[in-house]
Amino acid sequence: MRLLSLVLGALSLGAADIDGWQSRAPRAEITPVFGSMAAGGPAGQARLLIEGDGREGLAGSWRKLQAVKGGQRYRFSVWRRTVGLESVPHNAFVTIDWLDADGRRVADNRPLVAEYLKTLPSTSTPEYPRESGQRRQDWVEVAADYEAPRAAVAARMDLHFRWSAKGRVEWSGASLAESNTAPAQRKVRLASVHYKPTGPTPAANREQYVPLIEQAAREKADLVVLGETLTYPSTGLTYAAASEPVPGPSTEFFGQLAKKHRLHMVAGLLERSGHLVYNVSVLIAPDGSILGKYRKVTLPDGEWEGGLTPGRDYPVFDTHFGKVGMMICYDGFFPEVARELTLKGAEVIAWPVWGCNPQLAKARAAENHVYLVSSTYEPVQSNWMLSAIWSHTGDLMGYGREWGNVSVAEVDLESVTRWKSLGDFKGRIPHHTPLPKR
Repeated sequence: MRLLSLVLGALSLGAADIDGWQSRAPRAEITPVFGSMAAGGPAGQARLLIEGDGREGLAGSWRKLQAVKGGQRYRFSVWRRTVGLESVPHNAFVTIDWLDADGRRVADNRPLVAEYLKTLPSTSTPEYPRESGQRRQDWVEVAADYEAPRAAVAARMDLHFRWSAKGRVEWSGASLAESNTAPAQRKVRLASVHYKPTGPTPAANREQYVPLIEQAAREKADLVVLGETLTYPSTGLTYAAASEPVPGPSTEFFGQLAKKHRLHMVAGLLERSGHLVYNVSVLIAPDGSILGKYRKVTLPDGEWEGGLTPGRDYPVFDTHFGKVGMMICYDGFFPEVARELTLKGAEVIAWPVWGCNPQLAKARAAENHVYLVSSTYEPVQSNWMLSAIWSHTGDLMGYGREWGNVSVAEVDLESVTRWKSLGDFKGRIPHHTPLPKR
């Protein structure tokens, strides 16, 4: 077998071969400091160290080559500890490349690739394993499950350090092992309500959503998204007059419905907090409790002129099916909002939206590889915003054509979209976004 003759594609920089791991750098003059310790890992294992020497722009990795079987599933795992890094996703991460016997990246013919590219050929690109959520003191596990492309005979694993002048990363317990576990699935049913309340009171507006929520429940929705500031339309009230505390009357009302139907719900409201009023989305759990709220960050003229105050945070919330973020209406015009939610782990973004350009909805979903669920007050005939479920490729999975329509789509949050020349783009996002400002 020619595996032993594979070209490593990088300069060996003199560090000892430690259990098959070798130090390397893209260029000798930007080589960081490499080292190792025989113990001290989260389970007492050896540690591989890389750190800066005070200079800018250093980059290198511990690299290992391992034979694999094409078509076999594998579980990768490594433990990571960092000290003094400016941005962990940019400074300390893992890549895995699938190689042929000549050390070249193989053709990627895994089913999701062929399905999305409509049989166009594609060369495999680096995989970026993610934090698994497992921790041991100050160590974090980075892990993922993969199916090796059929043409692969080797996996090239790199434990990276990059662009931190004085920080340090330690790696321990790295492994790539065959797995018989079937591909994971996380099916969730997402529902969008296409309805604009007709007043004349906040209470009347709330009541008008009852049959629509019941319909979503009959279709076994796990998450249903309602409209923006829903106690306000058609009432003739000011923002302040339509506002209420959170928790308050509306969260109590929708909480009872969420509990009755055992589903998650997002309701757009106007929140009163002392002398301030916010445009908010509230995420309600299947037990009727409030999982969290998001205060709209971007305010158009009519809202700040009407006395509303912007929020400043981008919270993401854990549900039984995955991580949910929220944005509101005008937020869709600014890519920063959806990107911040994505960087915090959002897999689904709920979007109460009075109106927006639907091309921006497509962009927000595609550029972040998230599922987007919108509920708008625009009629379809306006050729403006839609009440819809948008896939993580930016395609429409269903939308409301008439007032009172409830659209439901089942999605798999474990599914991966691989783009030509980019592979799993969502896996790249945390590591390829612009560096944070100093």
